[in-house]
Amino acid sequence: MPSHSRARSHFAQFASLVAVILILGGTPVQAQTSPASGDTAAAGSTREIAVAPNARDAQIADRLERILAASGWFSPLSVSVREGIVFIDGQTETDDRRDWAQQLSLRTQDVVAVVNRIEVQPTISWDFTPTWRELGRLVDRAQWFAPLAVVSVIILVVFWLLSRGVTVLTRRALQRRLSSQLLVNIAARTVALPVILIGVYLVLQIAGLTRLAVTILGGTGLVGIVVGLAFREIAENSLASILLSVRNPFRTGDWIQVGGYEGIVQNLNMRTTILLTLDGNHVLIPNSLVFKSVVTNFSTNPGRRAEFEVGIGYADSIVKAQDVILDALLAHPAVLDAPEPAAIVDELGASTINIRVQFWFDGQTYSLFKVRSSLMRQVKRALQDAGVSMPDAAREIIFPEGVPLRRAATTVKDKPDGKVAADKSDAQAEAAITSSGEGDLKSEEAELKRQAKASDPPGGEINLLNPSDNAPTKLR
Repeated sequence: MPSHSRARSHFAQFASLVAVILILGGTPVQAQTSPASGDTAAAGSTREIAVAPNARDAQIADRLERILAASGWFSPLSVSVREGIVFIDGQTETDDRRDWAQQLSLRTQDVVAVVNRIEVQPTISWDFTPTWRELGRLVDRAQWFAPLAVVSVIILVVFWLLSRGVTVLTRRALQRRLSSQLLVNIAARTVALPVILIGVYLVLQIAGLTRLAVTILGGTGLVGIVVGLAFREIAENSLASILLSVRNPFRTGDWIQVGGYEGIVQNLNMRTTILLTLDGNHVLIPNSLVFKSVVTNFSTNPGRRAEFEVGIGYADSIVKAQDVILDALLAHPAVLDAPEPAAIVDELGASTINIRVQFWFDGQTYSLFKVRSSLMRQVKRALQDAGVSMPDAAREIIFPEGVPLRRAATTVKDKPDGKVAADKSDAQAEAAITSSGEGDLKSEEAELKRQAKASDPPGGEINLLNPSDNAPTKLR
């Protein structure tokens, strides 16, 4: 009997539990929405939202519209249902809210499908609260980083001062051993570079960036190669400047010709060589071009040779013409006796025998152009006085009917006195060493050097030539 009573008791409890479950299952459950903070949408229950058994379209639309309106996320809002298909129209600020409305509609009772036509239009917020919050975080980080920054600055300053000291000591040690100031500067900076790298490594080590410190120290050479390839022309000019400063093919103030340009050297920097040309203009020539070109230095040797050509007639004596030319050359004060001048037969032309006249003169004292002009004038007058003809180029003229010839005797007495005096004056002017057009025959080099010192070369960079040069720019 007791066992039967216990069985009935257990069965009664099980029946009561089933009844409770059936009652709860048949009760309509409303959708509970508890949107999370921020823009994240969330539904309170994953079960279907019960409207009513066999709910009508109007009831579904009314229920969904009231729920969506209660969230306050959609404006304007319109919900319509036709044959169980939900059509949602409106606007919202985020994609999460749009998806939440779609999922809510799908979980609603008797909904077949959802057509979500909600447009997402973000609004511009003028709320500065997140900005102030982020600024507060930055201030907190700065306060945490301040001691590290102070220590890093102190380390960098100390090692920078050490590198400056090493640079000065290295320059003093190499100043007497190396003639090139550029090599001294490069060697000093090369020795001081490891000191700076050690300081940077310690700063990164203190900051906890050990791997970055090792990468920087190990990749310095690779970075140099990459930069060198990227800036090949700049590196080429820099290397050429080093080689030019070592070889010293010219000095500041030298008169040179390079790359088709001729002038006074004014500056040699890391990129270009600056010349003051004969017409007073500054020319900047890349050092790579200077290094590759043929450089003619007119200042290293004061003696210079010049030449010009004279043509005499075939009926004249060549030896007599040569003697006359040499006498005219040796009588000129600008022509040097050694090496001796020369008058060499150069060509048998169509109507003339061409004689090449060569002479030497002091290029630092006399001007090439003025001296040659004076000598050409002197030689021409001497040949005329000696009766040596200088015919023009041969021309053939045909007279079909012949040309009657008549010789008229002309003496000096037939000429007026004024004409004879003018001829004597012209002869004296031709015989003079200098003329008004040639001036004093002095070289332009001294004047160009004076202009070079007075002018300011473009760029204003340090001159890499020897310190003993009369450079307008001071060397470090």
